[in-house]
Amino acid sequence: MNTTRSNTVRFVLFLLALASGLGAEAQARQIDLNATLATPVIKAGQSQTAFLKVALTGFALPSQGDRAPVNVAIVIDKSGSMAGDRIVHARQAAIMAVNGLGPNDIVSVVAFDDRVEIVVPATKVSDKAAITRLIERIQTGGSTGLFAGVSKGAQEVRKFLDKIRVNRVILLSDGQANVGPSTPAELGQLGSSFGREGISVTTIGLGLGYNEDLMTQLAGYSDGNHAFVANPQDLARIFRQEFGDVGSVVAQEVEVTIRLNLGLGMRPVRILGREGEIVDGTARLRMNQLYSEQEKFVILEVQVPPGKAGESLNLAKVDVSYLNMQSKSKESLSRSVAVNFTDSAETAAKATDKKAMTSAVQQISNAKSKQALQLRDEGKVEEARAVLNENADYLQRNAQSLDAPVLKEMEAASRSSAAAVSAPAPEWNASRKSMKEQQYRLEKQQK
Repeated sequence: MNTTRSNTVRFVLFLLALASGLGAEAQARQIDLNATLATPVIKAGQSQTAFLKVALTGFALPSQGDRAPVNVAIVIDKSGSMAGDRIVHARQAAIMAVNGLGPNDIVSVVAFDDRVEIVVPATKVSDKAAITRLIERIQTGGSTGLFAGVSKGAQEVRKFLDKIRVNRVILLSDGQANVGPSTPAELGQLGSSFGREGISVTTIGLGLGYNEDLMTQLAGYSDGNHAFVANPQDLARIFRQEFGDVGSVVAQEVEVTIRLNLGLGMRPVRILGREGEIVDGTARLRMNQLYSEQEKFVILEVQVPPGKAGESLNLAKVDVSYLNMQSKSKESLSRSVAVNFTDSAETAAKATDKKAMTSAVQQISNAKSKQALQLRDEGKVEEARAVLNENADYLQRNAQSLDAPVLKEMEAASRSSAAAVSAPAPEWNASRKSMKEQQYRLEKQQK
């Protein structure tokens, strides 16, 4: 009797331990929310600016088999300028990507010049050999109807649009959009409409002939990726990286709300690094996707009123909701953020969150880089150079005080850009595309 009771107790304890382990695992498969001030302790008695960082980190996927199913349209520019190595490597990269997909994934392939051709209608990836044969038949010729091509790709994605799939259009083009709507604003609006549907657009610009403003607008407003590829031989690597991202999405429909405590005099100044809105002291923004083990963040610059030494004030409440691609359910997280005051400048300095401050410095520096690029576009070469050199000095100071190697790397890039702004075309054309790509990667925290 005692033996039976003892075995029963052990079995119950085993079940409890198992349940506890499963519970811990389920809890681990939530995204991590970290909300912190870069300067959580500030000098008392004076109003000052602070940076609130809201960081989201995707959980680890146990295995490739646990990834969310994919619904992707590969859209390939087949205009005349893509002839030769470019279309050959584009076809090879697309075939490689298809071979990496599984039988539950959906793929479509669209090719465009001045006309749009549906090479592979949206279908499950069950017959890879047949899909490969169709891709191999893509031939070049004609102009560049980019708007129509990417629109048709989205139309194919819509056939199997599902919030528990990763819905994406991957656009490859080497030229200027010259048929149909062709301005960055028009393509940005198109990207925005896709983003609202849950479709993100990744844009891959090949060579020096494409419009990087158009491509980054299209990607940015849909929260997709962007890449500048100088050589066709690099397309396979870029496609491999992109499909690695597609296969590691752990959360979608991510919505971030930051409510400042207006009653205590807290005031929002601006959102750094992401598109969002601020209404009545509340900042809201959306991210289409979050990848496994990747951090994406937003920096909110806030005005903090004077406080008394020893006082702690509730600065803001942060709420995040998202669709968990593992549990296939909506989940939410909340954090509160406080600010503390001290009479000691040394105490305030020691309390600095160096990681959060580094992120803020990166975004401030990126805004200055964009300002310099606009000046260069306006023909104000010397002014652009001055802004980039000042930016480099700013990065140098903060790299040292924050012990941040990443800021040192950005300093070197800013000085290199300062030297490049006076270069003639095509040298400046290549430098501009590299700058635009780096600005985009920093802004979106792209892998």
